[in-house]
Parts: sequence; C-alpha cells; structure tokens
Amino acid sequence: MQSLFAFQQSKEANYLLCCDTIEEVFAPDLNSMEPQDKKELNKQKKEALNLLDKVFETTTSVEHENEKIRKVVEESLGQYRKTVAQDARFFKKSLKQDVEKIYRYYLAVLTLAIAIAEAAKADKKINHSNYINNRWVKALSDSNDLKKESLRLNATWDNKFDRVQLWLRDVVKQDNEYMAYLDKKSPSPDDQKRVINHLFRKIVLGKTIINDYFEEEVLHWSEDREIVKGMVEKTVKSYNPSAGEPLHLHQLSLNWEDDLHFIENLFSGAINLDPEYSKLIADNTRNWEVDRLPLTDRVILELAITEMIVFPSIPVKVTMNEYIELAKNYSTPKSRQFINGILDVITKHLKTAGKIKKSGRGLMDNK
Repeated sequence: MQSLFAFQQSKEANYLLCCDTIEEVFAPDLNSMEPQDKKELNKQKKEALNLLDKVFETTTSVEHENEKIRKVVEESLGQYRKTVAQDARFFKKSLKQDVEKIYRYYLAVLTLAIAIAEAAKADKKINHSNYINNRWVKALSDSNDLKKESLRLNATWDNKFDRVQLWLRDVVKQDNEYMAYLDKKSPSPDDQKRVINHLFRKIVLGKTIINDYFEEEVLHWSEDREIVKGMVEKTVKSYNPSAGEPLHLHQLSLNWEDDLHFIENLFSGAINLDPEYSKLIADNTRNWEVDRLPLTDRVILELAITEMIVFPSIPVKVTMNEYIELAKNYSTPKSRQFINGILDVITKHLKTAGKIKKSGRGLMDNK
C-alpha cells in the first residue's frame, strides 16, 4: 500500500513536470529580439495542456492541427511515460527490499539483548548477574544461527556499543521492573521469561529512546515494528530452556518465494489496473459526501479490486475485511465505513459483470 501510494504520488509529480515543460515552451522569450504574441502563446499553451490532459493516460495518439503543439505534447507525454515506467520498476524493486529488511530488524532487536548483557558486564555500579545469566539471554548468545544471520545482514551492535552503553544507563537501569528483577535472589524460569519479554516489549520496542532510534533509522518503522515485535515474541515463547534444544529463529515468511510472487503481482496488477476500474471507483464515489477521494482510500480500493480479480484462491470476504482494516488503521476516521460501503457496491458490480472468478478456497464466500 505504501509503495503504491508513493508511486501514485510520483505519477502526479511527473504529470506536473510535463505541464511545466509545456508552459516553458509557450512562455514568451524575454531574450528574443522578435516581437512576442503573448495572447497567442497563452492560447497555444492552454490548447497543449488540454491535449495532454486528454491523452496522457490513454493509448490515443497525439493529434493536433498545430504541429508545434502536437510535437510538444508528444515529447512531454513520451518523457512522462518513460519516467513512470522507471518509477514502477524502482518501487517494485524497493518493495521486495523493504520487506526483506524486516528480517534484519528482527535480528537487530534480538542481538540488542545480547549487547545489553555485554554492556552490563562492564557496569561497576550495579550487579546485573540475573540478566547476564538469564537463560533466554544466554540462549540468544549461544545461537549459532543468530550469530551467522546477524553477521550476514550486519545486524550486530559492534559498531554502536557506545550507544548501547548509554541505553543501559539511561533506559534499562531506569526501568523499575528490570531493577526489581536484578534484586531477586534466585529468579525462576517464569521470572526470567517475564523480564526478557518486558525488555523487548517495553524497553526496546516501547516508548523509549531505543525505539526512537529505530524510528529514525527505518522509514516504515511504525508498521515494521509490529511485525518485528510479533516475531520476537514468538521467538521468546517457543524457546524452552528445559528441553535442552537451541533457540530457533523465526522466519518472516513460511514460503518467501510464494509470498514475494503474491506481493509483486498485487503491486503490478494495481499500477496497471484497467482504466475501467478507475472509472468504476469514480462513478461509485460521486454520491458520497467527500470533497475529494483521499489518495490513501483510492489506493486501498485499487488494491482490493486487483486482489479480487487477479487472485482466484482468495475469498472475496477475506479481501474486503483486509482492506477495510487497512482503511481503519491508515486513512481518515470515516474511511472504514466509506471503504466498506464502496467495496460492497463495487464487489456486487464485479460479480454481476463476471469479473470475479474464484476457484478452490476462493469459492468459500463466492456462492
């Protein structure tokens, strides 16, 4: 959704650049010694802009009786389409990279618990033995998979150890629950598990300067944080120190190749959505009390339509629920109800028109 939102914004910016180019061509040449017919130039400029607006999202050839107007619009349109194609490739590539980076952030959060233990060993003022000897912290330290993966993806804190020491002093040691844990004479396994969960949830990923650091470093941290948090919690929960088995890392996806295929097809389908669907959205939003359809809502509707018509195995109801939830979390206060109503109308239209063709699991709510 974020990538499609950014792509749509870039399209709008590219269109404005085309308009600027046309305006420059038909602006009076102040350095010319020849007389300038400003009225005629302004007229040509308006005709060229109207022509651009008419053809820029169609396959219609550029035609105009004035050769200069035709040529300028044709060149501007060619540049627009070239730039849009470049942007589409860029955002599609970045989409894959951004998703894969989430796994690196997950590793960075896990290795931070180890780095805090290393910083705690050097603290001469307080005895951190309960934390240093915590069985979850030791399991993280002993995990060969974590060592290998964190080195491969540069998710260690070796070059930021000074920062970790400051966090130990200014954040970790200021936390009442952590300090109370240090005072326990013999922490039980439940105590140990509870404090490591607290460290991740409230100290590292809570409302602290540690979380602020991630927010500054990671563009989409507000969304990525919840995924990372879930993966970390699963890692802590799945480890059983009594079982004698090493701690297991959790993967971002059970089948990344399949998920990547879905992500890329959804993105490509949405950016290449047939104009008839854009018209369908426009026709069904005119009667709603909105001055202008927010770009976020338009993106959500385009993604929902794409998912309905491109992926036969996904039930319609699942698609609707997912995108209504996206509207609730990322758009305006009224967007959830708005998206719900519009999707309901559009879905009925698509079914009647035979555009939605489901199979397998996708037939569950498409009877």
